[in-house]
Amino acid sequence: MTVGIVMGGYSEESNVSLKSGDYFYSQINKSKYTVFKITILKDGWNVIINDQSYPINKGDFSFQLNEKKIHFDVLLNTIHGNPGENGLMQAYWELLNIPYSGCSFYNSALTFNKRDTLSVLKKFNVSVANSVYLNQGDHIDVDSIIKEVGLPCFVKPNQSGSSLGVSKVKKKEDFLTALDFAFKEDKAVLVESYLEGREVQVGVFKNQGEVVVVNTTEIISKNEFFDYEAKYLGASEEITPAPISEEEDKRIREAAAHIYRSLDMTGFSRLDFIIVNGTPYFLEINTTPGCSPASIFPQQVKQAGLDFSKLLDNEISIALQRFENK
Repeated sequence: MTVGIVMGGYSEESNVSLKSGDYFYSQINKSKYTVFKITILKDGWNVIINDQSYPINKGDFSFQLNEKKIHFDVLLNTIHGNPGENGLMQAYWELLNIPYSGCSFYNSALTFNKRDTLSVLKKFNVSVANSVYLNQGDHIDVDSIIKEVGLPCFVKPNQSGSSLGVSKVKKKEDFLTALDFAFKEDKAVLVESYLEGREVQVGVFKNQGEVVVVNTTEIISKNEFFDYEAKYLGASEEITPAPISEEEDKRIREAAAHIYRSLDMTGFSRLDFIIVNGTPYFLEINTTPGCSPASIFPQQVKQAGLDFSKLLDNEISIALQRFENK
């Protein structure tokens, strides 16, 4: 079976995705599969073999190797952000009838949109922060917004990952600057109430139809919040499993599984919460979580005593079954 590990992307998360793809490549069982690395970058789509680049044919997502045309039986997607976490690549692979890991193109598009995800989850009685949604060009009534969400508050791009464009606003005078910063990442912005509590991230996947909560990790950021520097440049402490009470652990595991099922998810996901007075408040879901050796999801897998190679086998099986059942 020919497996492609797809990595890169067009966002500032591209370098993190390349590390995730390399980790997948290091962990996959190469005695079972013929495995190729595929980079999707702004300057081109290529298969990389021994530092040599072989262009991907965008007509059928194949490539030429020694005058032989290579097609992929299944793709493992590790792109963070655009175009691999927002449904674009998945929709393209659907049209080509190529099985891929993770959730469907619709679920990818939905969960990458913070506003729409929160709107759906409210119907499933999920606790979330109070929020206001703004489009670029809207009339901005700062006083009205602050009255709605309070101070401090968070200003976030609606569709962006790795905390890019996110600001914690403590003073009214800083609100418009934060808004401009967020609009550089997306044309729509979410303003959310600040939740004071403990931040916990939960890894989840599906195995033989069952939702599996891998582990919990408490995030203690050295910065104002878990921003890009804290996530990827070491400015945080990540404790797995999270040192929370048994009751809090039970509640957050149940909440993560409930959200995963409610959104009809498949594939690796990392769900972010703030625990406030024992209640988990949902922040967001990442459907292609970072998977470099230092990333949270692989740490959770290791702490849970699971074999990452077997998890990749499981992802491949689910991808193939999903397309066989279409």
